[in-house]
Amino acid sequence: MPVTGERYLVGCGILRKEIRFLLEKNGWRLATAFLPSGLHVDFDRLRISLEKGLNQHAGQVALVFYGSCHPCMDQMLDKAAVMRTPGQNCVDIYLGHERFCRELEQGAFFLFEEWALHWKEIVGSVMPGDPEIMRGIFSSAHKYLLAIRTPCSGDFSAEARVVSSMTSLELRWVDVGLENLEANLAATLKQSGDTIR
Repeated sequence: MPVTGERYLVGCGILRKEIRFLLEKNGWRLATAFLPSGLHVDFDRLRISLEKGLNQHAGQVALVFYGSCHPCMDQMLDKAAVMRTPGQNCVDIYLGHERFCRELEQGAFFLFEEWALHWKEIVGSVMPGDPEIMRGIFSSAHKYLLAIRTPCSGDFSAEARVVSSMTSLELRWVDVGLENLEANLAATLKQSGDTIR
């Protein structure tokens, strides 16, 4: 049970380690309630889970960490009277819009550690069981798999190689700092008018 007056960040768990690090670093006194990172592949589950999280912490949510991962995302958050981090998705928020668009235009499919570790659960829930169909779907839309290492990432190279094999996409790596995520969170908190220090 939350302490009276405790403020929450509710959101996708894809970058939970990075967000918790930044909360501590900046002295942002927010409790966190993270949802599973694969919910964006099932709109009903995402809506139900997010609404449950918002209701559970009603009146205590300082901000929501999500992109436009559901067609009714902004309507759900308007109803709850909370703000979300601006951005199309977590990759856009993390990399910054310009870099995200540049990589996307070049054919990237993005992979964070969290997705690599839970790939079979996330993709298995929406993709057919035939590996050739999966390879065909990914290779028709993407040219390479861009694995994003953050300062908080562990070693997920073996899992990334498995995803590369399953999708038939060339594996590339990029190391990206926390600056864009930190700036996005700070700006959203400032815009929300929430005092969390």
